[in-house]
Amino acid sequence: MCIGSTDLSAQTDPPDTVKVGIYIVSIHDIDFKEKEFTVNFWIWLKYKKADFDFYNNLEVPQAKSVTKSFVTADTSGDRVYMQMKLQCVMKDSWRIANFPFDRQTLRISIENSQFDSRSLVFVEDTVGKHFDPRFTLRGWSIDSCLVNTGVRKYETGFGDESLLTPQTEYSTFRTRLSIKRDAGGLFWKMFLGMYIAFLIAYICFYIHADGMDSRFGLSVGALFAVVGNKYIIDSALPESTSFTLVDTLHGLTLFVIFSVIASTTYSLSLVKNNQPKKARRFDMIMAQCLLVAYIISNIWFISQASDS
Repeated sequence: MCIGSTDLSAQTDPPDTVKVGIYIVSIHDIDFKEKEFTVNFWIWLKYKKADFDFYNNLEVPQAKSVTKSFVTADTSGDRVYMQMKLQCVMKDSWRIANFPFDRQTLRISIENSQFDSRSLVFVEDTVGKHFDPRFTLRGWSIDSCLVNTGVRKYETGFGDESLLTPQTEYSTFRTRLSIKRDAGGLFWKMFLGMYIAFLIAYICFYIHADGMDSRFGLSVGALFAVVGNKYIIDSALPESTSFTLVDTLHGLTLFVIFSVIASTTYSLSLVKNNQPKKARRFDMIMAQCLLVAYIISNIWFISQASDS
């Protein structure tokens, strides 16, 4: 990014206005692991100063790649009307604390890489819709699409020694698309294995005291199954330093299975002390307490995530 001319700091004329509008055609290839998504959209700009040359100077700051197509420019009147279709691979930071009940905000912004806010100011075109209501995101629902304009500050003068402070401001046009995941089917697809592992550990309470080896074997097997399930889910998500819903549910299940193993150990000690009835009563009490606590905890954590 650079400043178009060396005498920009000396100009006293007000900046020219560029009216800009956007129409999103499709969004696809949402990749959580790579922190990116692909968007196709039409954009049009109306301005008087031909030097702005948006075909060469249009910049999408958060894009990994930009492909322009179907560019048309009408200069027959007293201003330039330019329309083009863009495909951008955008980088983004996903919020996964409540995954898979997450909500995301997809952001698109454009700037003119040659002229700063002293020469050019964007004004949004708010007529009509900003996205095609016929297009859908598989597994997502669209909440809203908002457009606005603002100023983006860069803490550098890009080599312009005429600036009093090493700071440059560029007018920017922003689009924010809010989406919500339809998580019902995905939740069970991801966590069904974890819940089956819990049930396998839970039925150990109903195995007779003579089968203590089987109880330990099933519990330990369920423990490894939960750990494996967590690694599979984590492999599809970006790294996160915060404690997510995925971590909470797996941590809760691991703790309950550990409680099953600890209860089995205590029951074994009662059996060895010739107290089989007491061991059986203890197993039934622990079975009901752990089941109720596990169900209530799951309902609580899941409802908190889905309502946040």
